[in-house]
Amino acid sequence: MNYLSTTISQLKQSSPAQTEFYQAVEEVLRTLEPVLEKNNYYAKHSIIQRLVEPERQIMFRVPWQDDSGNIQINKGYRIEFNSALGPYKGGLRFHPSVNASIIKFLGFEQIFKNALTGLPIGGGQRRRKFRSKRTKRCRNNAFLSVIHERTLSSYWTQY
Repeated sequence: MNYLSTTISQLKQSSPAQTEFYQAVEEVLRTLEPVLEKNNYYAKHSIIQRLVEPERQIMFRVPWQDDSGNIQINKGYRIEFNSALGPYKGGLRFHPSVNASIIKFLGFEQIFKNALTGLPIGGGQRRRKFRSKRTKRCRNNAFLSVIHERTLSSYWTQY
C-alpha cells in the first residue's frame, strides 16, 4: 500500500463515520499524489498525517431561549486544523444540518485557501446548528456573543 492509501486508511480508522471529511481529504490528496509519491520527505516526516488530523477539536453546547420562551439547546463546533502559517482563520456559519464531518471537511479546505492567500494564517472552522427563524435579532446577538466567548477564548489562550 502506498503512502497516501495508508494515510487515508489510518484516517478512516481514527475518525469513523465522517464521509464528507474523507471525500475532501481523498480529493485533495489524490491531486497531490504525484508529488507526494515522488519525494520520500513527506512520508518520512509524516507531513500528510499532520495535515489531515486537526490540532484541536472543540464541541460545545449553547442553550438559548426562543421567542416562545422555550429553552433550546444546540451544538457548536470549532475545528482547528493547522497553525503552521499562523493563527487559525475560518468562517462562522449557522445551519441545522451541521455535524463534525462537515466542519472537518470545511476546516481542511480552509488550510489550502488560507495558504494560497500568502497571509500568515492557519486553517480552522466553527459552526453551530441553528434555525434563525425561531428567535429575534436581539437574541441572535446574545447567542453570537456566547459562541464568540466559547470559541475565540480558546484561541486567545493559545497565542
